[in-house]
Amino acid sequence: MTPLGLFCGERALVTGSASNIGKAIAIALAREGASVRLIDVDPARNAQTADEIRALGATAHAVTADLSTADGWRAALPPEGEETAMFVHSASPPRRESDGPLTVSEATWDAMVNTNLRSGFFLARELGRRMQTGAIKGRLLFITSLHAETPRNIPHYAASKAGQTMVVKELARALGPAGIRVNALAPGAVPGGGFNASAFDFSGKIPLGRLGTAEDIANMALALLSDRFSGYVTGTTVAVDGGIALYNWIPLPG
Repeated sequence: MTPLGLFCGERALVTGSASNIGKAIAIALAREGASVRLIDVDPARNAQTADEIRALGATAHAVTADLSTADGWRAALPPEGEETAMFVHSASPPRRESDGPLTVSEATWDAMVNTNLRSGFFLARELGRRMQTGAIKGRLLFITSLHAETPRNIPHYAASKAGQTMVVKELARALGPAGIRVNALAPGAVPGGGFNASAFDFSGKIPLGRLGTAEDIANMALALLSDRFSGYVTGTTVAVDGGIALYNWIPLPG
């Protein structure tokens, strides 16, 4: 895709930037002219993302932070006075099919909810406050999930994503008067991250006939973050799923 220069001169902060959807969004933002602050718990892979962005001639700063902790989300913040116009919260711990409603441990629950919901909210709120103070018409974007509305035997993940959906609505109302937009994307079946496409293949049951890609999500993220294309959109969740939600997800085999 030919860059449009949508974000030249702007700074973005992306969590979960070391891999999959978060990485694809960070690189897409850089291609459109943004300087990107990369937040991830994996320093080696996050540094690789930064190198790929710099190879494009863009600016990247990689920060190692564990967002399952309060210190982690604070470490992710840019220095005071460094204006950030865009925030994308894509970080999420790995999820296992074995962590069902009757088996998930407290530690696993806490790590998921703290990373996805607690850190996501407090990062977004602090950046939103800074945007208000600096009179920046910022954009906040959460990567949620279809499972915010449809259970799939991973309650800690589904609950955290459902919480994100409401956080988007609350922040959109609170920050809208300052011209700050808050939205979410709900990916469908995208291999990598928490979705194990090799375990079963149901691409033939997806209306558009294929699994999604991280780039599919990144392209829609660019649209929602751009005032050119989505300047009158806030407080909503956009599904990027090839139509899979029309079937209320697909039951696991067995």
